[in-house]
Amino acid sequence: MFRLYKRLRPLDWGIVAIIVGLTILQVWCTMLLVDYTSEMISAIQLLNCHNSASEFLLMAESAFGEEGAPFVETLRALLAPHTTATGAIDWGGLLVDPSYQGLLASFPAGLQDVFHSLESASPGDIWVNAGMMVLVALGTASCQILIEVLASRVTANLASRVRDEFHHKVDSFGLGEIRRFSTASLITRATNDVQQVSMCTLLLLRMVFAAPVTAIWAICKIQSVAGELTLATALAVLVLVAALVSLMLLVLSEFKRMQKRIDLLNSLTEENLSGIRVVRAYEAEGYQEGKFRKANAELTRSQLFTGRVLALLSPAMMIVMNGLTLAIYWIGAYLINRGGTTLDYASMSAFSSLATQIVMSFMMLLMMFVLWPRASVSARRINEVLGTTPAIEDPEAEEALAEEGTVEFRDVSFRYPDSEADVIEHVSFRARKGDTVAFIGSTGSGKSTLVNLVPRLYDVSDGEVLVDGVDVRKIRQDTLRKKVALVPQAGVLFTGTVRSNVGLGAPSLSEEKCREALRLSEALSFVEEMEGGLDAPIAQGGTNVSGGQRQRLCIARALAVDPEILVFDDSFSALDFKTDRSVRENLAREAKGITKLIVAQRIGTIMDADLILVLQEGKVVGEGKHEELLQNCPVYRDIALSQMSKEELGL
Repeated sequence: MFRLYKRLRPLDWGIVAIIVGLTILQVWCTMLLVDYTSEMISAIQLLNCHNSASEFLLMAESAFGEEGAPFVETLRALLAPHTTATGAIDWGGLLVDPSYQGLLASFPAGLQDVFHSLESASPGDIWVNAGMMVLVALGTASCQILIEVLASRVTANLASRVRDEFHHKVDSFGLGEIRRFSTASLITRATNDVQQVSMCTLLLLRMVFAAPVTAIWAICKIQSVAGELTLATALAVLVLVAALVSLMLLVLSEFKRMQKRIDLLNSLTEENLSGIRVVRAYEAEGYQEGKFRKANAELTRSQLFTGRVLALLSPAMMIVMNGLTLAIYWIGAYLINRGGTTLDYASMSAFSSLATQIVMSFMMLLMMFVLWPRASVSARRINEVLGTTPAIEDPEAEEALAEEGTVEFRDVSFRYPDSEADVIEHVSFRARKGDTVAFIGSTGSGKSTLVNLVPRLYDVSDGEVLVDGVDVRKIRQDTLRKKVALVPQAGVLFTGTVRSNVGLGAPSLSEEKCREALRLSEALSFVEEMEGGLDAPIAQGGTNVSGGQRQRLCIARALAVDPEILVFDDSFSALDFKTDRSVRENLAREAKGITKLIVAQRIGTIMDADLILVLQEGKVVGEGKHEELLQNCPVYRDIALSQMSKEELGL
């Protein structure tokens, strides 16, 4: 969790310092409010005693205790002639009575101050305290508002920076890292996990500073008058902390499992939505619903378990808070009844309020304790991604390119991470500038894996892949991918327009160049028929165009960047025979200087290639031109005969 906070800017740390200062100011105002509340109660009591002889005598009895009974009786006798018929005291006569002054002089100094305060009590004292309470309350509210605003800003900045860094890190991943984490998990980490950390950080800034400061300040104020009350408060806090820690230990491991189950649920949802046509075509809704229902039930069980455990927090807090209030009043009543203490009802009420502040401070931490375990799990998942070093990294020093438009494989073998067997074994070939090299073979023979090594989507396990005479591992990725354009097997378009999709790799693409790329890919005709032409909208994934149209736009996108090397990963399979031939003729006629690597299933697509490699189970079992392979490669001949007649093949 705290590792993520290293991403806060110096300005954010400055705001955090301001939040701490405002928190201390807020707590100070809160403590002042308690003091003024105590003074308000005292002012009301004094005014009541000032206006009533009976209340005056009751206060005296309370102040002197049983041992001061003679003083109370003397005071009663002195008050009798100065009491009106309504029970009020004639202070004008009483204060000039020498007997009263003599009796007052015999009192201890502390009691003399109390009686002097009683003599001068007036409604103005209540109004002064009430006004100060309003001012202090406004100060507390102002501090709280500022803390909320500043904490929200810091939290938003942190979430933004983490998301940006997360996105940048994922962009640097190779296909191996993406397969390791899975798309669904990466989406959950970038959204749900960042949100959990953000919410926890917001509460951390709003409450965690205030809670300990309030608790310590309040305990010190109680300790200064009555140690017994401090002991009761400390015991309550210990019970509360023990309960919180026990409950958190119960749910921490379950929170870890919960996030993984959210990943699984997202994965199943993504799988079901992306394959909805297949699901409906095979009436597999029940099967998919069963998988989703099982994952949903497991997530629900986790949430119910954590919810039930955390539901015990609130009753525990209330029991402790009410028990502490009861203890304070019981201990306070005992101390006042025993005598020999400066504790009075006003002070005891203030201490009850302080004790409530202490417990409320821990209640503020309640939400933190609820969110912290889950947020810490989310933070670890985010840090796991941010701390991953991509397997494919740029070299410290880029080697100068020795050739142009060449591709060479030197005894290349490759296996996927965590795989025991090689997918490709000992493949070697060389393509010169302008050559067309084709790859054909049965499904799973390693054709797509082979061409993915050229733009360095994976690194070879053994051997070397050279582009322009240099090992691709010694070329910076941005340099390599400016030279190599890949047209994937599944045409991928992004939300935007035709122009933005064709110009994805060339943001400054001119309209003329865009139209030229569309013409070469045989896409210009249908684009001009679309409403808006080049600015016609493209839906997410290109769902508003057909499969063939989507593939032609992908070919246009590759041509628009003027690559030295074009890699077609079975990109012609979605095209009809006529369009397939037209695109290949356009490329042969107007892209002679571009080296082309073509993965194909159709013999007709690759018959004119300068070199054809026949793959079977990751090994090259035939190499040469079309006519040569028909004669000396049984695997190639079988594929050809399955698609064309002997007469068409010239056999």
